[in-house]
Parts: sequence; structure tokens; C-alpha cells
Amino acid sequence: MFLYLLRRVLLIIPALFGLLVLTFVMLRVVPTDPAAALAGENSTVEQIEAIRKSYGFDQPMYVQFWVYLKQVLTGDFGTSLYTNRPVADDVFLFLPATIELTFVALVFASVSGVLIGTLAAVWHNSLFDHTVRIVTVAGLAVASFWFAILLQMLFAMQLDWLPLRGRLSTGMPAPPGISGFYLIDSLVTGNFRIFGDALWHILMPAFTLSLGGLATIARFTRSAVLDTMQKEFVTYETAAGYPRWRVVAIYVLRNSLVTPVTQIGLLFGALISSAVAVEAIYDWPGIGSYMVQAIFTSDYKSILAVTLIVGVIYAIVNLVVDLVHALIDPRVSEQM
Repeated sequence: MFLYLLRRVLLIIPALFGLLVLTFVMLRVVPTDPAAALAGENSTVEQIEAIRKSYGFDQPMYVQFWVYLKQVLTGDFGTSLYTNRPVADDVFLFLPATIELTFVALVFASVSGVLIGTLAAVWHNSLFDHTVRIVTVAGLAVASFWFAILLQMLFAMQLDWLPLRGRLSTGMPAPPGISGFYLIDSLVTGNFRIFGDALWHILMPAFTLSLGGLATIARFTRSAVLDTMQKEFVTYETAAGYPRWRVVAIYVLRNSLVTPVTQIGLLFGALISSAVAVEAIYDWPGIGSYMVQAIFTSDYKSILAVTLIVGVIYAIVNLVVDLVHALIDPRVSEQM
């Protein structure tokens, strides 16, 4: 297991380096001058050239990349052209909100998707199974921003059950910044009133974000469970008189989780990218909103930092997924 873990960790390093190189090159070849964007619309050519020189934009691309690489290795992502603050401070200010939203959405999608997919497979070709197939196709086809607006109109504006936007109610103080995750920080400090308010605010955006992932996990779980139920050992366990729920919960589900777990790991990165539209609609103060502003202002240092940090998080999640694979099926670690 240790060698398997070591191999997976070593594979992360070239992947992250390639991500950094690719993003850096793509941002430098786009027809946008960050010096001109920083100088403003009414700036002169001399002012633009002075800014280009002071920020090193006049240097060859490989020199700029080497300077930036040394900064990244020391934890220095430079200064944001948009906020004039260190990019690292901006990222770690906005990132916890997005991670919290993504994690809640992923947990909901995983638990609900595995449960729904398993029940659809057990009740194969039943009304429930047909309904699940129709709903999951619709869930994959529905645009998140359109679904978010519908939820806002129904649950916030018509029924007044859930808050329309924001991370906390107006006047509600944020919990002490231990981790940046309001749900965790409020629980750790015993502020159950803040916890309830934060949970109430995250329900609708998290459900919106989880819809596509839920549909994907449910479909893959259904297919995997159906395939496992055709195996000989399932027929043997059933013939031996084991209760159906025990056969499914203990034997079938464990042998069917490899594919859904893979999808859960892949969905994490997809949910972070999808959070941009959801954060904009629900006024969620996350890294997606920050990234949009960075793109509009050609703040390439912020874009690079966000891309790299999200890549690191995505790599860690996939590493955890690989370890779960090895725990579910020990043959995985033996083959790689």
C-alpha cells in the first residue's frame, strides 16, 4: 500500500507542473495586454511601458515563467492587479467558501446518487427505475443557472422557505475564522445559531450545484449494481437464504462502488468549475466570483494562482479516491 501511495504522489508533481506551464503559456499568448489593463483607458504609451517594465512584462516568456516558478515554490503568487493585495491572501480569503459549497454539494450528490442508483438497480424495470432514468437524464441536461433561478423563485420568493442569496443573513456575524468554513467554525466554537443560519443559506446553492453530479453518480451506480447482481456469488448468496437487503448492502454494493467512487473524484473538479455560475446567482462570496473579476481585468497572476491551487486540491481528491479504491479492492494496489 505504501509503494502504491508513493507512486500516486509522485505522479502528481509532473501533472501540476504541466498545468502551470500550460496555463502560463495560454495566458501569455492571448491578445490582451495586462499592462494596458492595469494602466487604465486614459493612460499614455509611456505609462503603459513603465508599468510593463516594472512588472517584468517586457522580459522574454521563459524569464517571466522562471521568476514566477521561483515565487510559487516559495508560496509567493505575486500581487493582484485587481485588488492590489497579495494573491495568496485573496485566494485563501475566497477559497473556503467555494470549497465548503462544493463539499456539501458533493456529499449530497454522492449519498443521494448511490442510494437512488442502488434502489433503481434492485427494482430494475419498475416504475421507480424508469422514473430515475428520466430524472437523471433531465438532471444532466438542465443548466445550473436556469435551475438556480427556478429554485430562487419557488423556495425564496414564493414560499419564503430559504434565503435568496448570501452566505449569512444580514447582521449575522461570521464565526471566528478558524478554517474559513462557516459550518465547521460555528460548530467548533459552539455558535449553533450561526451554524443553523449558514446551513440554511447553503442548502439551495449546494442542491443546485449537486444536480448534475447526483444524476451522474446515480446512473453509474445503477449500471455497476446491475452488473454485479449478475455475478455467480450473488446467485449463491441468494440461494443460501441470505436476506435480499443483506446481499445488496454487504456484497453487491461493496463490489459496485469502484466506478461510482471514480466518478465522485472526477466530479469534484467539475463542481468547482460549475460553482462560478452558481456563486454569481446566489451572491456566494467564493473563488468563482474572484476568478471572473480576475479574467475581466486580465489579472493573470490571480488566474494562475487559482488554477494551480484548484489543481492541487483536485490532485489531492484524486489521491484520496485512489486510496479508497485500494481499500475497496486490494487488487488495485497490486496491479499498479
